[in-house]
Amino acid sequence: MGDTGSRPDSFSSRVSDAGRFLVLHEAAEDVLDELTGRYVVDRRESKEPVGPAPGAEVVRTVRLMPRSPAAGPLSIAFTDFPGVVLRLGRWFFEALPDCGCDDCAEDPAALVEDLRARVSAHVEGGLWERVRRGVTGSWLETRLIGPGLRTTRQAPIDPSEARAARREGFAAAVQWAPWIRRAP
Repeated sequence: MGDTGSRPDSFSSRVSDAGRFLVLHEAAEDVLDELTGRYVVDRRESKEPVGPAPGAEVVRTVRLMPRSPAAGPLSIAFTDFPGVVLRLGRWFFEALPDCGCDDCAEDPAALVEDLRARVSAHVEGGLWERVRRGVTGSWLETRLIGPGLRTTRQAPIDPSEARAARREGFAAAVQWAPWIRRAP
C-alpha cells in the first residue's frame, strides 16, 4: 500500500538484513510518545492488527484516540519483520516497509520520514475519507495532504461496510479535524 513504487520485474523475496528496519520501531515509539505528550488523546495497547494482514505477525498495536470525536484516530501495529503498519482515520493504511526485500531496496531513513510526514499531516487535519457508489459496487476514497505530501487512494469496499459507513456519515466527504493540543 505504500508509495514506494512497484517491485522490479525480476522480483525475489530475499531479505538479507531485515534488522535495518528496526529504526521504524524506534521512530514509531518516538512518534507515539510525542503525540501522547502533545495532544489530548487516550492511548491503548493490544495485539490486534490494524488492517489488512501485513505479511508479518503483529507483535503489538498502539492506538491513539483523540478525545475530540471530530479528530481521526491513529494506530501503529509493530510487526515481527520488523516493520510497522500505520492506520489513520478509518481506511488509510500504510505498511512500512511495503516489501522489505533486497530488490526493492527501501531506505529505512526515508521510511521514517514517510511515517512522520503521514502522521503529521493527519494530526493537522489533512485526512479526507468517503464512500462513493459506483456501477459495480461501492468504493472508499482517502486523501492525505500535508507539507510535501499528497496521497490519494481508492479501493472497493464490502457492501455491508459501505452501508455502515454511510450510516456513520461517510457518504459525504469527511475531513478529520486537527487534534487538540494539551495545555502548556
